[in-house]
Amino acid sequence: MSFNPALALHPHTSIGHVPLTVGDLDRSLAFYRDLLGFEVTARYGTTAVFLSAGGYHHHIALNTWAGKGATPPPQGHSGLFHFAILMPSRKELARVLKTLIDAQYPFTGFADHGVSEALYLNDPDGIGVELYSDRPRKEWKVKNDGEVEMVTEPLDIEDLLKVLES
Repeated sequence: MSFNPALALHPHTSIGHVPLTVGDLDRSLAFYRDLLGFEVTARYGTTAVFLSAGGYHHHIALNTWAGKGATPPPQGHSGLFHFAILMPSRKELARVLKTLIDAQYPFTGFADHGVSEALYLNDPDGIGVELYSDRPRKEWKVKNDGEVEMVTEPLDIEDLLKVLES
């Protein structure tokens, strides 16, 4: 199959929410609400919680419908590698970075992708989370064929944290 431009999605299309199966709602709330700062917008009894940034109905849905204490799939199986949360600015990414550092929360990686800067970590259930901010589009490198050139380089964490000083 080849790409058919007539079938291309509208450029303002976005992903609305991510439902996640977790083993313990309180433990997951301590991560998504108390550490990352998402707000609870709704609850579904004692088995699901919906979280949002800025009053949207929900960006993340946490549920224990597979049973309390459910475990993640073993290594080597297909499934979600990670999901990404786009921060509105570099300063907001730096703010979350500092919060996580102060809480001594473990990271799994950091990267400068040329088009964005990213922090990688796992939630309490081992689900991969990328927190990132995009660089302005005018700074993106675009190849002659129109494809965006991305890289994976070390992230300058100190430079990122400096934006909190201004």
